[in-house]
Amino acid sequence: MKLFRCQSCDNVLYFENRTCGRCGHRLAYLPQLGRISALEPAGDNNAWTPLAAPDRPSFLCTNAAHDTCNWMVPPGTTDAFCLACRHNGIVPDVGDPVNLERWREMEHAKHRLFYTLLRWNLPLKTRAEDPEHGLIFNFLADPPDASGPKVMTGHENGIITIALVEADPAEREKRRAAMGEPYRTLLGHFRHEVGHHYWDILVRDAGKLEPCRAVFGDDSQDYGAALQRHYDQGPPPNWQETFVSAYATTHPWEDFAETWAHYLHIVDTLEMASAFGMQVKPKADVGGALATRVDFDPYMADRIEQIIDAWLPFVFAMNSVSRAMGEGDLYPFVLAPPVVTKLGFIHDLVHGRV
Repeated sequence: MKLFRCQSCDNVLYFENRTCGRCGHRLAYLPQLGRISALEPAGDNNAWTPLAAPDRPSFLCTNAAHDTCNWMVPPGTTDAFCLACRHNGIVPDVGDPVNLERWREMEHAKHRLFYTLLRWNLPLKTRAEDPEHGLIFNFLADPPDASGPKVMTGHENGIITIALVEADPAEREKRRAAMGEPYRTLLGHFRHEVGHHYWDILVRDAGKLEPCRAVFGDDSQDYGAALQRHYDQGPPPNWQETFVSAYATTHPWEDFAETWAHYLHIVDTLEMASAFGMQVKPKADVGGALATRVDFDPYMADRIEQIIDAWLPFVFAMNSVSRAMGEGDLYPFVLAPPVVTKLGFIHDLVHGRV
């Protein structure tokens, strides 16, 4: 993720900012330019002129009315929704304040996901454009009857269902602990589930099953049986030597989706470090093995080795700072050489090199 600035007063902004805290300008993200822009009213009908592109007056996404989106629709179109929100299917009842607030948290995570997908220009068809495999998100609340079935987060043929209760930090932490996970976030859910979608699009439908199987294993094995075996027996004792997470051991599909999610975690975090001009040069590291400077665009890196060489020192520093605050590691995972190979496959896949 980048840092952004207000064109009116040069205030530094978060990606989610709706208004500038210094000058008060309304703000919006322009996905075609990859920039947050201060806005000026452009007449009637809620039209706005972005100061970052004054020749492109446009409209805010319809979901801005619920404060769930700060993106503008493509200029010159009559679209009601932005490039991210047009992939929404079922959304919560906005008349329920709890549901609305949880949906807002969901959209914060989803829009960060779309920032990445657009940076790589990955295929993004809506369900209307591709009724069979178009990408669509359903945000579902559990039924009122507490004894009834719960909503399960998952993916099927481009339909990604996210359980709305995952936006409740207490419930998410409860589930994380119950499932023995070191990490569980909304953004992590989105990145993982969209990994399944892009396995369909970039691997299966693109005729790349064999090179993918050479790295992740035979995906034709029975998924239901593999999932049951995982929940009954747990991961193998030496799973850290070849998998990025315990859940990745379940089935090659889950291994791919988990590795995909981690690749997105790493690349986007390194871009944020680069935007802050961060470098790591610990005084105790006499040999320089833990020194790094993120002086390249991680989204456009040529090789996975360039990303990993920057990531390992940076994440060591990041985890050390987190421990100094009395918290656990921000990135509690080990990237063994076979995992780096899998990350390299994802890297080559998103850049069209497989």
